[in-house]
Amino acid sequence: MSDEVEPRAAAQHKPVRRLDARSLRGLAHPLRMSILEMLNLDGPATATGLSVRLGENTGTVSWHLRHLAQHGFIEEETGRGTKRERWWRVVEDTKVLKTAEFHDDPDARGALSVYMHELVQQYFSRVTSYLSENWDGDWQRAGTISDWRDLRMTPTQLESFNDELMAVIARHTPAPGAEAAPGALPIIVQIQSFPRKERGNG
Repeated sequence: MSDEVEPRAAAQHKPVRRLDARSLRGLAHPLRMSILEMLNLDGPATATGLSVRLGENTGTVSWHLRHLAQHGFIEEETGRGTKRERWWRVVEDTKVLKTAEFHDDPDARGALSVYMHELVQQYFSRVTSYLSENWDGDWQRAGTISDWRDLRMTPTQLESFNDELMAVIARHTPAPGAEAAPGALPIIVQIQSFPRKERGNG
């Protein structure tokens, strides 16, 4: 895994926000991360709509929405909704998390652990959802779930490898406001590249 959790490729179109210990603690909660993911993937929503999808109490979802807004992750969509039913959207920036910065911070280490475990669970859930859905032949052939286990690299080589992958994604990332091709659907790209400790056969 790169220590930059959000893809570096996205930075070319959005301002970059580097997460600090305070903002990490504000985000590192399972429900808040689920709310933010839904807003990221499906666009603006209300507390009522999110509560139905999440199976949570509207008041609880509203509290977490306000918490996310206080930490600058989401904002109210002005000119839409009412005082009683507000619409929320994600703040458009690229969030970068340097995990190595928190390893020696005992106050942030717990939040980092929660965040990373929830993030990996989200990645897993996206894949299992895709596998459980019925896609036609063209989409079935276009998707892939692959892994490679015969690479050996130094940390510098791994970082360079990740940079090359991000550059490919950047080339395929449309500019803001660009129209998608007919028949295009949202695509999720998940890249996990990390070292594995060698184990003996004894």
